[in-house]
Amino acid sequence: MNLKTSGLYIHIPFCLSKCPYCDFYSSTFLFSISCFLDALFEEMEMHRNDFHSFDTAYIGGGTPSLLTPQQMESILTKIQETFDMTSTPEMTVETNPADLNQSYLESLRQVGINRINIGVQSFDQEVLRFLGRRHSVKQSISAIEASRNAGFCNIGMDLIYGIQGQTIDSWLDTLKQAVAFLPEHLSCYQLTVEPKTPLGKRYQAGEFSIPGEDLQYEFFMKTSQFLEDAGYIHYEVSNFAKAPELASRHNQKYWNHSPYLGLGPAAHSFYGNRRWWNHRSVDRYLAAIDAGSLPVEETEILTVEQLRLEALYLGLRTKKGISLEDFKSRYDYDLFTEKNRLLDKLQEGGFISIQDGHLCPTPAGFAIADSLSLI
Repeated sequence: MNLKTSGLYIHIPFCLSKCPYCDFYSSTFLFSISCFLDALFEEMEMHRNDFHSFDTAYIGGGTPSLLTPQQMESILTKIQETFDMTSTPEMTVETNPADLNQSYLESLRQVGINRINIGVQSFDQEVLRFLGRRHSVKQSISAIEASRNAGFCNIGMDLIYGIQGQTIDSWLDTLKQAVAFLPEHLSCYQLTVEPKTPLGKRYQAGEFSIPGEDLQYEFFMKTSQFLEDAGYIHYEVSNFAKAPELASRHNQKYWNHSPYLGLGPAAHSFYGNRRWWNHRSVDRYLAAIDAGSLPVEETEILTVEQLRLEALYLGLRTKKGISLEDFKSRYDYDLFTEKNRLLDKLQEGGFISIQDGHLCPTPAGFAIADSLSLI
């Protein structure tokens, strides 16, 4: 039995408009929201006894902040009625700055949301225009201030870098503006151009370029250095927290093979050695629920070898790294013995350190995390 406490993820698959770079599943047909919520509550019932308890709930999307306070309250109420939540759960909701005002934020606090993630992306209006965001810099500032005034003590911001025309200095200006609000958490993502997105098609047509590898590396290292100098802990490749207890408890479950239940279209779940994911379609999701079936599109059973490789990949994305003893016990594989010469070279190159029995990536190692995992 997996003794790690589980995390609950709920995917709200609706957006007012689709950002051209986004590859997450969402629909702009908002008339389905009411039917979706009914189906979501049915899906909760189907999983009522499948997981022992949860200490995090993360409402993502899509754009969850499109929901009314009453709809958000109905979700939180149903969670509490259906699942065993620990006494101090982390309850997060993703939001678009354009949707936020103090009244709405106060309603979120009242229904039990204690952590808010704001999709700021940039404090540069030209960058927001390139990304096709529907909010402005002014709305981001207003949303952050309103979140504080509404009583949120755990505020996270999402930011994107590595965009055509963006310089290191202009990116550092965005970071300076972000830290001036003293957010508890920052997620800094390098722009990924997904082939099937509108932005991906523009890129393939040669309409714009993205930074080369050397400049990408400089962006990454400058980001890490600036935020650590500002008092943030670089605890995962893209994530920074003001203190260890302010790191995202929910997201850490994905990185340490804790069990998690995903509800809603395209949501993924994991337990033990089994992973499954729901239909990437509101219509197919609703049809499955209406037929009394779980809306699962596919399931996979992971071998010990697959779990070991995943644990290596995920662990080397985190500051905590990999416990060599735990890794050996869990996967019957002694990394230190089997990869001794390679580990020595990586230490000499400044990409990893081995301390207190943990194999840990350095900031330079974070920058090449995908390659590190190939050891």
